[in-house]
Amino acid sequence: MAPNESAHITEEDSLGTGRRRAARYVVPVAVIGVAAATIGLVPALAAQGDPSLPKISAQELIERIAASDTQRLSGSVKISTDLGLPSLAGLGGLAGGSLAPNGGAGGGSSPSSADPSSKLTELASGTHTLRVAVDGPDKQRVSILEKAAEYSLIHNGDEVWAYDSASNTAFHATSGESKGKGAPDSGHAGKGFGGKDGKDGKGVKDVPATPKEFAEQALAAAGDTTSVTVEGTARVAGREAYRLVLKPKQSGSTVESVKIAVDAKTGTPLKFTLAPSSGGKAVVDVGFTQVDFAKPAASSFDFTPPKGAKVTQGDEAHRGDAAAPKLPKGGEGREGAGKATPPTVIGKGWSSVYAFTSPDGAPTAKDTAGLPKEAQGFLDALGDKVTGKFGSGTVYKTRLVNALMTDDGKIYVGAVTPATLVKAANGAK
Repeated sequence: MAPNESAHITEEDSLGTGRRRAARYVVPVAVIGVAAATIGLVPALAAQGDPSLPKISAQELIERIAASDTQRLSGSVKISTDLGLPSLAGLGGLAGGSLAPNGGAGGGSSPSSADPSSKLTELASGTHTLRVAVDGPDKQRVSILEKAAEYSLIHNGDEVWAYDSASNTAFHATSGESKGKGAPDSGHAGKGFGGKDGKDGKGVKDVPATPKEFAEQALAAAGDTTSVTVEGTARVAGREAYRLVLKPKQSGSTVESVKIAVDAKTGTPLKFTLAPSSGGKAVVDVGFTQVDFAKPAASSFDFTPPKGAKVTQGDEAHRGDAAAPKLPKGGEGREGAGKATPPTVIGKGWSSVYAFTSPDGAPTAKDTAGLPKEAQGFLDALGDKVTGKFGSGTVYKTRLVNALMTDDGKIYVGAVTPATLVKAANGAK
């Protein structure tokens, strides 16, 4: 996605104000995490007999989204994500091992299978059906429906519960306990899970579950390098909507367009689509298949662990967080070793690249040979060796976010093409 910038929106094509830095920084294994964190856009909108609606400008439609105050809704959401990653099946045995951030050799305890901090990352790949319910800033519920099981995340006042029916395990935290520890984060129907406006229950930050959350991230991150237009209408979940389309004005981005279907009556985004510049299937497609703006039943937010369920408290689940994961040692003697440097931004808009130095102890591109063979095979499938004025390194690729890790420990990340990363690294040398 484009970095945060403020810009004046013209009726023709420029985007409104907004400053948001949407980037997470990690090395090869975490390319998935970066991609998941920056997902905020959605695929082509299906026309089911496009409705006839009064004309509206891009400026007016964005203002309608901003003014939308949908406090109550319920419905079903379908989310499909295709980052072009190789299969993760071979990595399952590493859970709790050398790559597990909270366990195994690192000395921490393995997280509960109901812990939101690990469960919600499943939304970063494949197709999932979610049931959502929202009643103001203090009550939300999201359930991920699986073949023979269901995972539910419930926020009710100060209480946060998560339950995995497949393993009959539950996770519990209060607003205070969950702070920074993997509990849901958000507020009303466009703010995510946790306390009011996302200021209480912290942890799984910026993990959007509804089209509105995706849309808000996209609009906040766009700037004057973005073309914004209204391109027709659509019918989503039986409701009439306008199509808002965002496109980069620059070359070098992995994003071709972002399309948002906006409910004509409420201004609530109903569908969100990100199409890649490489073509083919959308990277992310999130949309309501059914939606109701009436007040959900109070029982939707009640939860009591079933008999026999194993309950993990928030503080117990994250006791191992302070323990460093066991990764191949690297970087001794290199410039900047021993500390993580703040990222610098190279370029602007959709072609921005975030550059930083990996901290001491984190693996460099040439250190990854010491990883388990399953992890090494996964990284080899993602990476391409590259050279330039900067030296040599490896580009780890997805269909949305790419990362260049040089042999001397520099990292360049962005929703840009590998060529753009190499150019940024050459210019920084």
